[in-house]
Amino acid sequence: MLKILLEHKSVRKYSKLHISDNSLNSILEAGTRASTTGNMQLYSMIVTKDDAMKKKLLPLHFGQKMVVEAPVVITFCADFNRFNKWCLQRNAETKAYDNFLSFVNAAIDAMLVAQNVAVAAESLNMGICYLGTTIYTADKIIELLNLPKGVVPITTLVIGFPDENPDITDRLPLESVVHYEHYKDYTKKEIDNFYKEKENLEENKKFVKENNKENLAQVFTDVRYKKEDNEHFSKEILKVLKKQGFMK
Repeated sequence: MLKILLEHKSVRKYSKLHISDNSLNSILEAGTRASTTGNMQLYSMIVTKDDAMKKKLLPLHFGQKMVVEAPVVITFCADFNRFNKWCLQRNAETKAYDNFLSFVNAAIDAMLVAQNVAVAAESLNMGICYLGTTIYTADKIIELLNLPKGVVPITTLVIGFPDENPDITDRLPLESVVHYEHYKDYTKKEIDNFYKEKENLEENKKFVKENNKENLAQVFTDVRYKKEDNEHFSKEILKVLKKQGFMK
């Protein structure tokens, strides 16, 4: 299992090999064994295998072809709807869960499940890729998947047998992300050293050149995750949380 985690790679091209129901159910069952807030299991998984539904999801994930090419697409949702219904049917009060903290708890639950599902799929020689686009188009995904109040899509995984063998994505050195006993802030020299390898990768140098920027950091701040985009989607997700009942 450690080897699987250390060799994780994002797969964006998939073969036409079918995922059996038994394998899929085992993967989903492994997802449910993830840690969860108070053992409340504040999440749901929406499994999409139908080609027509995948085509409807495609534009909501900015046209990423793997959405229609992978045999299975799973949308992971923060979900207080089911728990609230159970409480109400047992004459238990649910007003404690219409706030931002409850959403955060449910979102954490959903992400923990998603990671379990990812590792389980990789253990069966499948490939996976996270889609960060889910949170950007949450309002449209809610409509398409008929998500009721109390349910918010958090992330999406595409799963299938790989039709490519990409390189392992670079990571910062361990000492750059691990702090012992207390947080130790970074010196300028440490920042230079920690990001040196990433900045010197040929593919990242190519990104810098293609975007006519001075360095890789500017590609992130000026192109990939711009201020205006972040502010726009922040406002949109806050609207979603209010509509779905998490902003009291």
